[in-house]
Amino acid sequence: MAGTGATPASSLASPLARAERFIWLTARVLEQRRFAYHFLGGGSDTVETALAAYLNEDGGYGHALEPDLRGPVSQPLHTAHALRILDSIGRCGGLRVERMCRYLTEVSTHDGALPAIHPSQRGYPSAPFIPIVDDPPSELLATGPVVGLLHRNQVWHAWLFRATDFCWAAVDALEKSHPYEIEAALAFLDGAPDRSRAEAAAGRLGRLVREQRLAVLDPERLDEYPVASGYAPQEHHFPHDYARTPQSLARRWFTDEEMARSLEHLAEEQREDGGWPVNWRQWAPGTALESRPIMTIEALRTLRAHGRAIG
Repeated sequence: MAGTGATPASSLASPLARAERFIWLTARVLEQRRFAYHFLGGGSDTVETALAAYLNEDGGYGHALEPDLRGPVSQPLHTAHALRILDSIGRCGGLRVERMCRYLTEVSTHDGALPAIHPSQRGYPSAPFIPIVDDPPSELLATGPVVGLLHRNQVWHAWLFRATDFCWAAVDALEKSHPYEIEAALAFLDGAPDRSRAEAAAGRLGRLVREQRLAVLDPERLDEYPVASGYAPQEHHFPHDYARTPQSLARRWFTDEEMARSLEHLAEEQREDGGWPVNWRQWAPGTALESRPIMTIEALRTLRAHGRAIG
């Protein structure tokens, strides 16, 4: 009752229960189906059905699957997001993924890599921090996660050979970097078939992350850590952003204490409405609204993967 000083019932619910209410209240059908699959015993078929709404005839995905790119056209970032979803439900294979690889081949650059954004996006709204150019460069940011994921799922396609060579060269050349690029490199290394080479490269990247202070190791001293150029003021990265599972090569970059602090910070980031926030630049009202359920699902998956109780 109002005025009694009683604790609101919502604050007594588990993180999972609070997140569930947030998902039903705000999420797209796709994120509702994903949440049901990961946390409520739902089936993978319903996730695939919801994901199919974003599929185009060229084998790529569009229709704002990745919320920061609007419009119907297929884009590498949309297609990479679709691959991550299929991977998360154990369906990353078959004719669908073969068609996706054909699409990726068609939009790849001269060296077999992927651009962050294809010029076909021009004319549709998109985030101002993802520029559209006529001859886009090859990007590890777009290529690394796709190539690593396909290797991890033992998908083989002719395009992968050149794309893999690009990723190795890009990772080996990394010196001065930023968190999202490191995440992309790590996503490649976590799936790369040459495990000894991947472990060596990951070790070097881990040292780079610590030397360049690309991970907040003490959330209580946040102001002491720099934000990368072009990022939003609070767009920090933490150990859990790199090591989303204990099996990731990035887990070796951080001590148990650093990882525990990071996961505690992640748990405390859950908002009163049950969802997790976005910390990148919000340039349109709908993009943040659609992104928060995605962030909420990933936060819960990360916490659970590291053995944290979520309810």
